[in-house]
Amino acid sequence: MPGFTQHAFFPTPLDLGVRSKVYAGAMARLTVSKLAERTGTSPDTLRYYERIGLLPEPDRSPSGYRLYDGAMAELVGFIKRAQRFGLRLEEIRELVEVRERGLCPCGHTRLLLERRLADLDNEMTALARLRGDITDMLDELPLARRDDSGAPDGRPAGLTDSDTAEGR
Repeated sequence: MPGFTQHAFFPTPLDLGVRSKVYAGAMARLTVSKLAERTGTSPDTLRYYERIGLLPEPDRSPSGYRLYDGAMAELVGFIKRAQRFGLRLEEIRELVEVRERGLCPCGHTRLLLERRLADLDNEMTALARLRGDITDMLDELPLARRDDSGAPDGRPAGLTDSDTAEGR
């Protein structure tokens, strides 16, 4: 049968049907801790995303637990990928809103990523300048004296014991 997988323990395919509680039951709903585990985030992060509007407010169980559907794992994955590219949460919220309207956020995504790339170029230029400044400063500093273990002894290079109060 197409679409069914046979397993060594089940000689015939197992199809529980659409009305099965396995399909509609608890497996389709995730608590905040289960969603966090599935997406590699913390429950606090998910609650924060909900508070700032990145995630929609989930349904609640009769006892008040947040219940997310499986699609939220995909949305959290999208958020994490966008963060990995250095997008800010406000920018990510804009993309999520465009996506929720059923539109492709491609043009807006391109604009945000081009802006991020320009920011990275500026940061790399500033870091290269800082690296040069540190290198120049190191070149101007005298070498530190070393003790018997090879660690700096806190005295400038070129001083002998006779030049210090201890040696006098």
